[in-house]
Amino acid sequence: MIREFGGPDVLEWTEVPDPVPGPGEVLIKVAASAVNRADLLQRQGHYPPPPGASEILGLECSGTIAELGEGVTGWQTGDQVCALLAGGGYAELVAVPAEQVLPVPESVDLLDAAGLPEVVCTVWSNIAMWAGLTKDELLLVHGGAGGIGTCAIQIGKALGARVAVTAGSAERLDYCRSIGADLTINYKEQDFVAEVRKAGGADVILDNMAASYLDRNLEALARDGRLAVIGFQGGRKAELDFAKIIAKRASITSMGLRGRPVTGPHSKGEIVADVREKLWPHYESGELKPIVGSALPMSSAGEAHRLLDAGSVAGKVLLTV
Repeated sequence: MIREFGGPDVLEWTEVPDPVPGPGEVLIKVAASAVNRADLLQRQGHYPPPPGASEILGLECSGTIAELGEGVTGWQTGDQVCALLAGGGYAELVAVPAEQVLPVPESVDLLDAAGLPEVVCTVWSNIAMWAGLTKDELLLVHGGAGGIGTCAIQIGKALGARVAVTAGSAERLDYCRSIGADLTINYKEQDFVAEVRKAGGADVILDNMAASYLDRNLEALARDGRLAVIGFQGGRKAELDFAKIIAKRASITSMGLRGRPVTGPHSKGEIVADVREKLWPHYESGELKPIVGSALPMSSAGEAHRLLDAGSVAGKVLLTV
């Protein structure tokens, strides 16, 4: 729980009433959750949960189904699952709509599966469902060694694309190459625009920086390029030059995940279903893997937040029960 908004020390592992699954929901006995940038923003008071969502942090989890709500079909108690959440993952139990639940792939450890739903659904909905990344196109991923970045590298390669990444150290770039990145750029020493344009320009950019990178991202796009903004670590406001967009026939979108409806067009349920049908077989076969950089006990959530904020971990940071 968050006692008050602030630094990692405001997080408190305490007792609260057990959640009860409502109609259409399942109750999951949590094995692990994972830390996302959105959790850090919520802790600081900058990212409130959507109406009706749990105030407890945690946008994804893995575990075992403990109870089925009224009307739920296709699942049984005891099933090992992972789930996309609107909140509540930093807990021993969480109730979640059945539409947001995925089976744990056979090739994936139950704990490691906690690091899949949020990143996979974010990456897939942006680069595949919206941007339509295809074979031989160039995907540019900012922050290639993080949880989103390591997932995007693998998914981009599974789609047959070339993948370029930015990161801030030789070690992190080496890691990106080891999991499939074709072009690695140290943003502290190189101009990513120049490097990407040498490669023909980016057909799709997955960007977590927003304002500070907006103009340079437009410069780096190829004709008919698509810019998908999924975070604003570089600020929220920037000046936009529409002449550059029109000249390149470019498209820009910002696709949040947490506040989407559970069902219907453009919903979390629609994304989860598409992931299960088209992407989950790659995890079942072991072609794609969750990448976990660190795992800590749930009671050490504050330390996990510090690790993520420091940017020193490649892949996901997990919290285990």
